[in-house]
Amino acid sequence: MAAIYKPTEAIQLLRPVTKRPISFQRRRAARVAFSTSRPTQSTQTSKGPLEPKRRAVTIANDTGAVRWSELSPGEKASRTVQQSMNLSIVVAGIVMTVGILYIPSIILTYTIKCGVGYFLFSDVFSPDSKTAHFNRATTAIRTSPECQRLLGPGSEIAAHGEASWSRWARNRYITSSTETDKWGTEHLRFRFYVEGPLGQGVVHVHLTKRPSQNEYEYHTLAVDVKGHQRVYLENADEKTGGKVAPKIFGARWW
Repeated sequence: MAAIYKPTEAIQLLRPVTKRPISFQRRRAARVAFSTSRPTQSTQTSKGPLEPKRRAVTIANDTGAVRWSELSPGEKASRTVQQSMNLSIVVAGIVMTVGILYIPSIILTYTIKCGVGYFLFSDVFSPDSKTAHFNRATTAIRTSPECQRLLGPGSEIAAHGEASWSRWARNRYITSSTETDKWGTEHLRFRFYVEGPLGQGVVHVHLTKRPSQNEYEYHTLAVDVKGHQRVYLENADEKTGGKVAPKIFGARWW
């Protein structure tokens, strides 16, 4: 079968083949080179700039900026030591603050308690206290026949200290004095008042304690009742005849 003749195809075959200009080929090659180099450039920019190497974390320079998971074992140990030191400082500050606020008040409280306890023992409960000697002198007066004759029955004789304007402190304070002479003998003197159904009187007490003694002893225990002679229950001068013990090696030994 014969081929069908097509005039348009015949014309195309008869046209001379024209070469593209060199400049066009170069531009195309440049486009191809540009298109092939772009992925490489985009790959480099996607990684970004290299990060600088961080400084090692130590006890002195740790600020907590680096996360715990990024620390090496040595750096974790450094941070643990630093945090422990900080916690110790905080605890010590709290303890010192509490001490500054509360210890002086505790010391003051115990000081007051010790002072009150010492006062009660030395002035009330001690065998050598003024109150103990007051009670002994009162008992001696109540049992004395001469005092009963001047004041009344012993059970009705009352003893009290100095009078006061205060109703609460009335007849409570006892005038007393304590001194030590040049020979080392301690002298305790005090005065109080007694009264009974028959009269009133003033009691004078003088106690002494030599260096060789542990307790006071009576030197004078006398009662003055108005209109009567002084009644002596104890009088050391009368026993010694008013004589003073002689000195031995510059001191009196009794």
